[in-house]
Amino acid sequence: MAKMLVIAEKPSVGRDIARVLPGPFRRGEGFLEGPQHVITWAVGHLVQLAEPDEYDDKYKRWRMADLPIVPRRFKLVVRDERSRRQMNVVKRQLSRDDVDVVVNACDAGREGELIFAYLYEKAGARLPVKRLWLSSMTRTAIEAAFAHLRDGAEMRPLEDAARSRSEADWIVGMNSTRAATIRLRSSFDGAVSLGRVQTPTLAILARREEEIRAFRPEPYWVVDAAFEVEGARRYEGRYHVPAGSDAGRGPRVASAAHAQAVVDAVRGRTGAIVRLERRERRERPPLLFDLTSLQREANARFGFSARRTLAAAQRLYEEHKALTYPRTNSRYLSSDMVAEIKPIAAIVGERPEYAAAARYVTGLDVLPLARVVDDARVTDHHAIIPTNHPHPVERMNDDDRRVYDLVVRRFLAVFHPDAVLESTTVVTEVAGHRFRTSGKVVLVPGWRGVAGEQPAGERAAGDDDEGREQRLPRLAQGEAATARDARWERKETRPPRRYSDGSLLAAMETAGRLVEDEELREAMKDSGIGTPATRAAIIERLLAVGYIERDGRALVVTEKGLNVIRLLGDHPLTSPSLTGDWEHRLAKIETGEDSRSAFMRDIVRFAEGTVVDLDAKLRDVRIPRANLGPCPVCGHDIVENRKGFSCWSREDPGCGFVIWKAKAGKTLTSAIARELIRTGRTERPVTGFRGRSGRSFRARLALEQTPEGRWRVEFDEPWARAGARPPETDEAADAAADAPASEAAVA
Repeated sequence: MAKMLVIAEKPSVGRDIARVLPGPFRRGEGFLEGPQHVITWAVGHLVQLAEPDEYDDKYKRWRMADLPIVPRRFKLVVRDERSRRQMNVVKRQLSRDDVDVVVNACDAGREGELIFAYLYEKAGARLPVKRLWLSSMTRTAIEAAFAHLRDGAEMRPLEDAARSRSEADWIVGMNSTRAATIRLRSSFDGAVSLGRVQTPTLAILARREEEIRAFRPEPYWVVDAAFEVEGARRYEGRYHVPAGSDAGRGPRVASAAHAQAVVDAVRGRTGAIVRLERRERRERPPLLFDLTSLQREANARFGFSARRTLAAAQRLYEEHKALTYPRTNSRYLSSDMVAEIKPIAAIVGERPEYAAAARYVTGLDVLPLARVVDDARVTDHHAIIPTNHPHPVERMNDDDRRVYDLVVRRFLAVFHPDAVLESTTVVTEVAGHRFRTSGKVVLVPGWRGVAGEQPAGERAAGDDDEGREQRLPRLAQGEAATARDARWERKETRPPRRYSDGSLLAAMETAGRLVEDEELREAMKDSGIGTPATRAAIIERLLAVGYIERDGRALVVTEKGLNVIRLLGDHPLTSPSLTGDWEHRLAKIETGEDSRSAFMRDIVRFAEGTVVDLDAKLRDVRIPRANLGPCPVCGHDIVENRKGFSCWSREDPGCGFVIWKAKAGKTLTSAIARELIRTGRTERPVTGFRGRSGRSFRARLALEQTPEGRWRVEFDEPWARAGARPPETDEAADAAADAPASEAAVA
């Protein structure tokens, strides 16, 4: 009897499919076999595009004369030995006499299509292909997908777009990286990595960093008064400069003298409430989560990196079957899912923390679907919601539990009523000087009582020139108010904030706003830089190549990153319009409105022009090595070199002091080295170290001298001093976030 071969993207997905298909299944080496089906898996990207030296030995040397490198036909290679073993398994299953059809069960989307296409081609397969399109890993979803298998030919436009993206990234990334590296060898250690996604992303960060460095703070003053009305009712107000006055603007007073004059004039004096306004406003529930909005929310709430959130969401999808497919850019559901809403609410409502909100949803006669269901805004995948499947919350780790909680609360919140808030504005006048007070009261919590989110625009205490929002006593216009106290405070204007993972994701998503061309800006409104699935990997790529560093939640551009963008100037590689145009054209290839051949011709022309441009622009550039300050031993300058930070060079041997860059699988940055040299230890734990098991951990570092007089960087932690192994922790890096996001490798 002929069998159907099913190729999943990962073993966990293969096992889930086996639980649904007719069994029993026996376990083999890298596959499962049942009476009607054989199931195997790719383990992410088994096959990738070959490096240049696979085409010709001359490419082992990086020479400008050999650029651009444009293969006539792209070669495919197996990634590594582990991949080779599984590839051999897949190839054997594809060549079986009793298999007459193969099902592509990789993730539904462009990247899943690419994984299968490369694997299928490398194996030399000729079997007819069917496509399994899954947005959820529940039994119901799997059964429905197998009942409606698509013909492989239907997916050819999606495959064309996937191959075009992959090959275009290779051509542009490989050639621009080689050209820049060749011309900047004397200035930078290692490769100068460039690409159509990472470079404009770096440019966004670098421009913000230049703004911060160019910023010069200016002083200003604010004046606050504590008021009391009859009945010991108290509130505070902030002085506002009259419009048109040269004494300042709004709450910002231009001089200490004027601020003191206001304090002297009002302290102890009685005035009146000259204006009191109460406005009731309604806040609608937010939309459901797509991947980017989920990553931003987790970053704001918990400080999670984009990659850390993606890893948790992927585990919740694959392992726990608690969430639907996370790599989506839609915030809506399709109409065929309406029937699933109440059953899902009932499932999550089994937990006491969600019970009340879930009962409200299941008890509704008519669900409010206007902001939830929109077929036109669901393409490959709908919004991220809980699944209609038991959720093993007890088996989730802390990261998974937090992300799960965000999604569940948002899912329940969208069906709740608007939140109703009362905003109050009070203007108090004393001795001709006006003070403004604002307050907010939640009248009806509505959806916010479920989601636990701040009202839009709510200010933290002392975080705004307008002053803190208060819970106000009952006040009336015309009431007398006495300034029991008054004081001024000196402040300074602040530079723009550095990007966090969350704010950078937002900037990448809306990068089209930075494009001047109106037509292209319109084309980019739904694309931005990269895709939801790859943006986290792009941030990690910038960290890995030393272009940016983390400082708490802030992403700080290094000197290397700044210099790369400065040198590129206005080259198209730095512009969001390039990657936006690509994504727009790839989307057209998916729909048949553009052709793969025309797109690739344009890519080759762009690569040729880029090589010529970089050759001319960077030919005579020389950048001095970073100076980290005086050596703590001999006082010579500590200079960055290829392998470390040292006080010796060919011209000046110094004393031999060196901090090596390599430490437990991590490359120490110049910022870490500078802190060690200055203080002898790092104040915060440094992330990204790898233990013997391969798991990541974080630890503080200390600069210590050995009995032989040599200096070494050691872990400054109790477990290290006790000779124990480092604690293994899940950080931003996680294998679940790596495999499908590898399209960003050269982007």
